[in-house]
Amino acid sequence: MYFVGDIFVSEVLKKPVLDRAGEEVGRITDFLVRTGEVFPRIESVVVTSKKRNHILIPFENINLFNKRIISVKNFLSELAEQKAKEEDLLICRDLLDKQIVDVYGVKIVRVNDIKLGDIEGNLCLIAVDVGFSGILRRLSIEHIGKQLWGLFGYSISSKLISWNFLQPIEPKLTKLTLRITRQKISELHPSDIAHIISQVSLNGKTALFNSLDLEKAAEALHELEPGTQATIIDRMDEEKASDILERMHPDEAADILGDLSEEKAQELLNKMEKEEAEDVQELLEHEEDTAGGLMTTEYLGFTGDMTVSDVFKNLRLMSPDVEMIYYIYIIDDIEHLLGVLSMKDLILASPMAIISEIMRTKIKTVSPGTDQMKVAELISKYNLYAVPVVDEENKMLGIVTVDDIVDLLLPPSSRKKRQRT
Repeated sequence: MYFVGDIFVSEVLKKPVLDRAGEEVGRITDFLVRTGEVFPRIESVVVTSKKRNHILIPFENINLFNKRIISVKNFLSELAEQKAKEEDLLICRDLLDKQIVDVYGVKIVRVNDIKLGDIEGNLCLIAVDVGFSGILRRLSIEHIGKQLWGLFGYSISSKLISWNFLQPIEPKLTKLTLRITRQKISELHPSDIAHIISQVSLNGKTALFNSLDLEKAAEALHELEPGTQATIIDRMDEEKASDILERMHPDEAADILGDLSEEKAQELLNKMEKEEAEDVQELLEHEEDTAGGLMTTEYLGFTGDMTVSDVFKNLRLMSPDVEMIYYIYIIDDIEHLLGVLSMKDLILASPMAIISEIMRTKIKTVSPGTDQMKVAELISKYNLYAVPVVDEENKMLGIVTVDDIVDLLLPPSSRKKRQRT
């Protein structure tokens, strides 16, 4: 078999195939690929004859293969009708337009064309073209498109991903997957992971999410739209779903469970660790448009007899589990709120100072039933990073942070809202 240079699939589709006598057999409509190899090789050419019959021509029977001439060693009379099987893998039917996660560009790209090349005497799939050039080539206007773009000072080139970066392909696959996807995705910022997940199909969302470790999954889940969050958790194995929810802040987990059916939410709560489940259950009992619905039960509370040095020692131990430290709250043995200290207060204080002697006792607080907009006004008016939520006896229930207020003030489509059943 003789062919010249690298060839894109779109360049030979619908090209005529000639038999040994130069008579047209039909036109190329697809390629049958052998799976299980790093660079999958073309096993047969799918040709559609003038009579609309399908013929599979083994690639070893190809005599010439290039952009201009494609011929076979057989006479037309020797070629019998044969169709590809359902389990076979075909380039046009099964690979073109499939999605690939581009972890470097943090986006989803599509297979617009496929580059073929010679590897050890076989015609193999060597790269996928995910650029605009591939689209123009498939429309047979690549040359015109490049000329037009050139008038404006732009150049269009193929954007290729080598096939050795792709996972082995299988019949009936729904997407192509980069070999480095799982590793690279885990290194991305949670918001970037959420951006990728939001662009793929439902099955793709679940597959990508399941590839993450529990900590990264918990971080990424918080960044997704509420409806997407609930859908992913609802489709997951309950043990893994509950493990992820345990790693989220209680208010975030409550937002998600509130979007599930009451039965499903209760099943997941039952599988969570008792302490985490109780915190989330407590939040679910508050109305969503109140301070209780916004607050998190995670806050830093210390007794007043501790020194500043003692507090910092404890903070070092707690820091891996605390997302952001705004204030520390001074409480008694039954969690009544006595005072507050900012991180600035602690840094400027003497290490041996007793915190009850330097704490601020004039504290702005809200009740769990306070309207969320009034909480936002309070935080804005006094430039607070967080405000304590207390009951009638001044017992700490949780805090509403400035982050919660930002979420509240975002457009409705971005809010983390709970729907009650």
